[in-house]
Amino acid sequence: MLEGHRRGAKVMHTLVDYLIDHQVRYLTVWGFSTDNWKRSDDEIKDLLHLLAFWIDKDAPWLHSHGVRLRHIGRLWKLPGFLQQAINKAVELTKNNMGMTLNLAFNYTGRAEIVDAVRQLVKDDIPSQDIDEELFRRYLYTDGMPDVDLVIRTAGEFRLSNFLLWQTAYSELYFTKVLWPDFGVEELEKALKTYAKRIRRFGGD
Repeated sequence: MLEGHRRGAKVMHTLVDYLIDHQVRYLTVWGFSTDNWKRSDDEIKDLLHLLAFWIDKDAPWLHSHGVRLRHIGRLWKLPGFLQQAINKAVELTKNNMGMTLNLAFNYTGRAEIVDAVRQLVKDDIPSQDIDEELFRRYLYTDGMPDVDLVIRTAGEFRLSNFLLWQTAYSELYFTKVLWPDFGVEELEKALKTYAKRIRRFGGD
């Protein structure tokens, strides 16, 4: 199991490098769901330490390539060592103007919406003042555009609680290829398929 996660981390580095070269401005990678705490303690421990290792190793590389790293999810519920690694990398890269790489860790779309509502209530926002534009500013992804393309690997045909608000008009691409095997060739297939789509955003 851990070897698969390690291969997945290596794949992420390769794909980020490819997308930087192709001037993709935003990428969100989902590493851990708030529902994943149901997994075994050993697997969770391995995942948490693997992420901290990856961040410490790759943050300087991301910074040298102008990538801004952001975390989306419930950071405050992660162990201290991981919060520290994430915050250090976010601080290092915060002024970069290239790709924004969102690391979704301890994240689900429903939790994000609940957290947004809680903050709206805490801020005493009158109900009549709440519209879609205001609400999106309370999401983890404030300041970023909605998602253009969602790639789902491993033969799954569902969103699984991922970026529910931001994917309202996203194009979806499904593949049977497992994430640790999802290389540049598979990414190019997805991008070519997306390029053929006609996006109407609710129009004709």
